[in-house]
Amino acid sequence: MACRSPLRIAVLGVCILLVCVGCTTPKPVLYPNDHYKKVGEAQAKQDIEDCEAMAEKAGATPASGKSTQVAKDTAISTGIGAAAGAVGGAIVGSPGAGAAVGAASGAVWGFFGSMFRSSGPSEANRGYVLRCLKDKGYDPTGYN
Repeated sequence: MACRSPLRIAVLGVCILLVCVGCTTPKPVLYPNDHYKKVGEAQAKQDIEDCEAMAEKAGATPASGKSTQVAKDTAISTGIGAAAGAVGGAIVGSPGAGAAVGAASGAVWGFFGSMFRSSGPSEANRGYVLRCLKDKGYDPTGYN
């Protein structure tokens, strides 16, 4: 059996953790008002699922706008990386090379940082689900 590198195992562990964290989605939190107490937790969970399904059917998907946010974060990080790289490069006499390295590093950081950031459902999805739950008699307080 081959010896496993500790670095390789650590990288694999971090990747698994990022995937697990990235897959968790926040759910609405319901204040235990009279309606909630009357229908119970099981029905409340079913109503949340129904509202989430209605939101997706209406086009307010949890990922609405995610690709735009990833592109925006990547562009911002690229610019910041290029500026920081240019300053660092100027100090050692090569601002152009520093800017290029900084831009590439910033782009990678912005892209992957945005991809794995758990921001939860889109604003449109959250708004739709919360409105649906209010219409059903619940008192949603937000997402957790």
